[in-house]
Amino acid sequence: MCNFKLFQNYPNPFNPTTRIKFDLPASGFVSIKIYDVMGGEVENLVNENLEAGSYEVEFNGVNKSSGIYYYKVYTEKYQGTKKMILVK
Repeated sequence: MCNFKLFQNYPNPFNPTTRIKFDLPASGFVSIKIYDVMGGEVENLVNENLEAGSYEVEFNGVNKSSGIYYYKVYTEKYQGTKKMILVK
């Protein structure tokens, strides 16, 4: 594993939960935040130091409105954003 990889969430569209997978090539601090379409932070899923490896986190939108959301991953050497859709 030599590169950071952020996968599309699955399932997408989702109701009420979806899974976000990512590969981390080296140990380091990782933050995954969920944003609404207006750019407001909705939830912080990950905010910690992680070892190199493959990870999967769950986002539960049970108390959220239907619509488009974005998940953004921040590491020391990578940032990535993908879109997901909550349908109720």
